[in-house]
Amino acid sequence: MRIITSLGLLLLVGAMLAVPAPSQAQIAVGVSVRVGPPVLPVYAQPICPGPGYIWTPGYWAYGDEGYYWVPGTWVMAPEPGLLWTPGYWGFAESVYVWRAGYWGPHVGFYGGINYGYGYTGVGFWGGEWRGREFVYNRAVTNVNVTVIHNTYNRTVVVNNVNRVSFNGGP
Repeated sequence: MRIITSLGLLLLVGAMLAVPAPSQAQIAVGVSVRVGPPVLPVYAQPICPGPGYIWTPGYWAYGDEGYYWVPGTWVMAPEPGLLWTPGYWGFAESVYVWRAGYWGPHVGFYGGINYGYGYTGVGFWGGEWRGREFVYNRAVTNVNVTVIHNTYNRTVVVNNVNRVSFNGGP
């Protein structure tokens, strides 16, 4: 009888271990609403505060009172080589869903939204990493060259006709 009980307990523990627990990557909290965000406002980029800062553009967030504007800001990269992929609102299954931004070794998809200041809808043209130093493109980034010397000037064609702040939709 003890052998059968021990065997049953062993099988139960083995079965519990065989079922995978949900990973952290599978758990997400999202925001979705039925009304799309307003158009992107036109605003001036503040001057870069110093070397190593990367522009993170403003975006529409959603709260109890509806949409509100979160202004863009200069942020130090968490580590050299990382770039910011902005978050964006996407239309899916009759609702607008917020896709959060993130740091990574390259700029990913951000909904084709033209946030300006180097974020034209695809990629990032406001600067690049050269080794452990971030170098700024003065054609699209507001830097004080008396303070920041690691700059270059590469023309970027910017189409500011479209101020849509979401991807997809009716």
